[in-house]
Amino acid sequence: MSLKDRRLAELRARIPEVAAAEALDLQQGGALLVDVREDEETAPGSPAGALRLPRGFLELRIEDKAPDPARTILLLCAGGTRSLFAAEDLARLGYADVRSVAGGFSAWKAAGLPVEVPPTLDAAQRERYRRHLTMPEVGEAGQHRLLRSRVALIGAGGLGSPIALYLAAAGVGRLTLIDDDRVERSNLQRQILHAESRLGQRKVESGRTALLDLNPTIEVVAHDTRLDSTNVLELLGGHDVVVDGSDNLPTRYLVNDACQRLGVPNVYGAIFRFEGQVAVFGGGAPGERPCYRCLFPEPPPSEFAPSCAEAGVLGVLPGVIGTIMAAETVKLLLGLGEPLAGRLLLYDGLRGEFTEIAVPADPDCPSCGPGGTVTLSDIAAVCGA
Repeated sequence: MSLKDRRLAELRARIPEVAAAEALDLQQGGALLVDVREDEETAPGSPAGALRLPRGFLELRIEDKAPDPARTILLLCAGGTRSLFAAEDLARLGYADVRSVAGGFSAWKAAGLPVEVPPTLDAAQRERYRRHLTMPEVGEAGQHRLLRSRVALIGAGGLGSPIALYLAAAGVGRLTLIDDDRVERSNLQRQILHAESRLGQRKVESGRTALLDLNPTIEVVAHDTRLDSTNVLELLGGHDVVVDGSDNLPTRYLVNDACQRLGVPNVYGAIFRFEGQVAVFGGGAPGERPCYRCLFPEPPPSEFAPSCAEAGVLGVLPGVIGTIMAAETVKLLLGLGEPLAGRLLLYDGLRGEFTEIAVPADPDCPSCGPGGTVTLSDIAAVCGA
């Protein structure tokens, strides 16, 4: 008997093996089925519902996917050999019930058990998103989720510029730009989405050009229009996240109320001279997350809320706040971490300090409260605009 055969015999004496049909029953009962084959092997098909985790990354990433060491782990490879070695490694890590699927995927297919063809990235996508793919928290499944995502971005100006660029670079599959302004030279001090060569162009078209130049594999939809009560639901509906990079109060209240109606999370940001703020509103269960009106029930008079054109803004400030907004958006799309929900993050650029303020949900909020009475009416007159 060769050394390899003796080693396999030793493993089979210690590692329980299960038939493919039994593995399916165990999976349906709560066991985790892990396909340890390489990506090129799983591309034609893999057991339905299996976690695809190549052998080379198994020990590095299994704890993130299976934090309970008492959970039953079923390992599957092509023919039932690599899964034995993988099972030995997991047992060494402390997993108490690790089993190998006898015959591997060949036996699974021969038994006529459920198979799914996982979405795959092409070579260019693997190269582009390589740094995402090496992160256990993102990986190939997360990148596919980003590629399927749809984000609406209100404003293609100071905040919208870094948000749009980073979301496009991250691979958000469909990015909708909504703005009704043109590119002016005074924008270029902070609106890095645009360029001198595109002065006079509509901002959404200038932005679309820049984003597709950065990542031509995504879809960029341009709406050269101003949001109002007649179009807001149509323009924002069907998106996974709405990002509000607007610079006026009527739009912020309108976007908030529309997002509450649609049940879509709203990533909010605002800037003023050297200061900025970021929060995530709505998107959870009713009453679970506060909305913009929980923080600002009524708009202040216009003299207390000057625009950037009136008050000025440090050119790099939109980059700081917009980048945080983009990060919150990606977190929401991937279901990672803790979003800035129920928290308002304040940034003081002069002091280089961040401060966090709790924002509780208001049970009497006219927008997100159980007895909400807000309608999607334009409130420009209330804001003094």
